[in-house]
Amino acid sequence: FFLTLVALSSVALMVGGIGVMAIMLVSVTERTREIGVRKALGARRGAILLQFLAESIVLAAVGGMMGAAIGAAIGWGAHLATGFPISLPWWSFAIAVGTSSLIGVISGIYPANRAARLD
Repeated sequence: FFLTLVALSSVALMVGGIGVMAIMLVSVTERTREIGVRKALGARRGAILLQFLAESIVLAAVGGMMGAAIGAAIGWGAHLATGFPISLPWWSFAIAVGTSSLIGVISGIYPANRAARLD
Protein backbone atom coordinates (compact mmCIF):
# COMPACT_ATOMS: atom_id res chain seq x y z
CA PHE A 1 0.00 0.00 0.00
CA PHE A 2 2.85 2.37 0.90
CA LEU A 3 4.66 1.72 -2.40
CA THR A 4 1.43 2.33 -4.30
CA LEU A 5 1.04 5.70 -2.59
CA VAL A 6 4.66 6.59 -3.37
CA ALA A 7 4.16 5.66 -7.03
CA LEU A 8 0.94 7.68 -7.30
CA SER A 9 2.46 10.72 -5.62
CA SER A 10 5.52 10.50 -7.89
CA VAL A 11 3.30 10.53 -10.96
CA ALA A 12 1.36 13.48 -9.52
CA LEU A 13 4.59 15.40 -8.86
CA MET A 14 5.81 14.72 -12.39
CA VAL A 15 2.52 15.91 -13.88
CA GLY A 16 2.62 18.99 -11.65
CA GLY A 17 6.18 19.74 -12.75
CA ILE A 18 5.23 19.44 -16.40
CA GLY A 19 2.27 21.74 -15.76
CA VAL A 20 4.46 24.37 -14.08
CA MET A 21 6.96 24.16 -16.93
CA ALA A 22 4.22 24.60 -19.54
CA ILE A 23 2.73 27.58 -17.71
CA MET A 24 6.13 29.22 -17.40
CA LEU A 25 6.97 28.62 -21.07
CA VAL A 26 3.72 30.31 -22.05
CA SER A 27 4.54 33.15 -19.65
CA VAL A 28 7.96 33.60 -21.28
CA THR A 29 6.40 33.62 -24.75
CA GLU A 30 3.74 36.16 -23.78
CA ARG A 31 6.21 38.43 -22.01
CA THR A 32 8.89 38.58 -24.69
CA ARG A 33 8.36 42.33 -25.07
CA GLU A 34 8.73 42.91 -21.32
CA ILE A 35 11.95 40.89 -21.28
CA GLY A 36 13.27 42.92 -24.22
CA VAL A 37 12.48 46.21 -22.48
CA ARG A 38 14.18 45.03 -19.29
CA LYS A 39 17.28 43.97 -21.25
CA ALA A 40 17.30 47.28 -23.14
CA LEU A 41 17.23 49.11 -19.81
CA GLY A 42 20.23 47.14 -18.58
CA ALA A 43 18.83 44.08 -16.84
CA ARG A 44 21.36 41.30 -16.70
CA ARG A 45 20.74 37.71 -17.63
CA GLY A 46 20.86 36.65 -13.97
CA ALA A 47 18.13 39.10 -12.97
CA ILE A 48 15.74 37.79 -15.60
CA LEU A 49 16.65 34.20 -14.73
CA LEU A 50 15.96 34.90 -11.05
CA GLN A 51 12.62 36.56 -11.81
CA PHE A 52 11.23 33.64 -13.78
CA LEU A 53 12.70 31.05 -11.43
CA ALA A 54 11.10 32.83 -8.46
CA GLU A 55 7.76 32.89 -10.28
CA SER A 56 7.89 29.14 -10.90
CA ILE A 57 8.81 28.48 -7.25
CA VAL A 58 5.92 30.62 -6.01
CA LEU A 59 3.53 28.95 -8.45
CA ALA A 60 4.54 25.47 -7.30
CA ALA A 61 4.59 26.40 -3.59
CA VAL A 62 1.07 27.85 -3.76
CA GLY A 63 -0.06 24.67 -5.50
CA GLY A 64 1.59 22.62 -2.74
CA MET A 65 -0.14 24.66 -0.04
CA MET A 66 -3.49 24.24 -1.75
CA GLY A 67 -2.91 20.50 -2.13
CA ALA A 68 -1.95 20.15 1.53
CA ALA A 69 -5.01 22.13 2.61
CA ILE A 70 -7.32 20.04 0.43
CA GLY A 71 -5.72 16.84 1.73
CA ALA A 72 -6.16 17.98 5.33
CA ALA A 73 -9.80 18.90 4.65
CA ILE A 74 -10.45 15.47 3.12
CA GLY A 75 -8.77 13.84 6.13
CA TRP A 76 -10.90 15.82 8.56
CA GLY A 77 -14.00 15.02 6.54
CA ALA A 78 -13.21 11.31 6.63
CA HIS A 79 -12.55 11.58 10.37
CA LEU A 80 -15.87 13.28 10.99
CA ALA A 81 -17.78 10.86 8.77
CA THR A 82 -16.23 7.60 9.96
CA GLY A 83 -14.56 8.34 13.27
CA PHE A 84 -11.19 7.00 12.10
CA PRO A 85 -8.32 8.75 13.87
CA ILE A 86 -6.17 11.12 11.82
CA SER A 87 -2.72 12.56 12.31
CA LEU A 88 -1.77 15.87 10.69
CA PRO A 89 1.69 16.81 11.99
CA TRP A 90 3.09 20.19 11.01
CA TRP A 91 6.22 18.66 9.50
CA SER A 92 4.15 16.81 6.88
CA PHE A 93 2.86 20.16 5.61
CA ALA A 94 6.41 21.57 5.61
CA ILE A 95 7.62 18.59 3.58
CA ALA A 96 4.72 19.00 1.14
CA VAL A 97 5.41 22.69 0.53
CA GLY A 98 9.17 22.11 0.40
CA THR A 99 8.81 19.31 -2.12
CA SER A 100 6.49 21.32 -4.31
CA SER A 101 8.92 24.26 -4.17
CA LEU A 102 11.73 21.92 -5.24
CA ILE A 103 9.58 20.76 -8.15
CA GLY A 104 9.11 24.45 -9.00
CA VAL A 105 12.88 24.95 -9.09
CA ILE A 106 13.46 21.86 -11.23
CA SER A 107 10.66 22.57 -13.69
CA GLY A 108 11.35 26.31 -13.82
CA ILE A 109 15.02 26.12 -14.79
CA TYR A 110 14.40 25.58 -18.51
CA PRO A 111 11.80 28.37 -18.98
CA ALA A 112 13.85 30.80 -16.87
CA ASN A 113 16.99 30.04 -18.86
CA ARG A 114 15.05 30.45 -22.10
CA ALA A 115 13.79 33.85 -20.93
CA ALA A 116 17.27 34.95 -19.91
CA ARG A 117 18.74 33.98 -23.30
CA LEU A 118 16.25 36.05 -25.31
CA ASP A 119 17.71 38.90 -27.30
